[in-house]
Amino acid sequence: MYNKAIIMGRLTADPELRQTPSNISVTSFTVACDRAYSKGADRQTDFIDCVAWRSTAEFVCRYFQKGKPILVEGRLQVTNYTDKNGEKRRRYEVVADNVHFVDSGRNNSNDAGNTFSAPVSGTGNTNSGVAYSSGNTEDFEEIDGLDDLPF
Repeated sequence: MYNKAIIMGRLTADPELRQTPSNISVTSFTVACDRAYSKGADRQTDFIDCVAWRSTAEFVCRYFQKGKPILVEGRLQVTNYTDKNGEKRRRYEVVADNVHFVDSGRNNSNDAGNTFSAPVSGTGNTNSGVAYSSGNTEDFEEIDGLDDLPF
């Protein structure tokens, strides 16, 4: 079985960090994703609920705000519940395993292609890339031009 969701869009509100009773960090946020559209057709937007846990939640709350572009990699989770009126309901959300910065394309800053990822802990992720233990970016150096890169 395979369950993978990758969405890119903009945050609809500032994420808020919460703690579970066992002191685990969690945040829920919504990403607005534009659908592909035909010439002359109205643009449509999907609003996708996401949840991030532990260090990924802390990363999202520290570096992302309302309107900021975001790329979320994770899995789709479906939760069945009964509302206060006794109606059976179903909730769909993306459980974020990795979160990335996305260049908005709105300005000419030199941060194009920035893909620093949130650290993942306890999610079973087997990425071979480096996992950073915090959202601290002091060890990174800004590159002025992309022409000097060796790849």
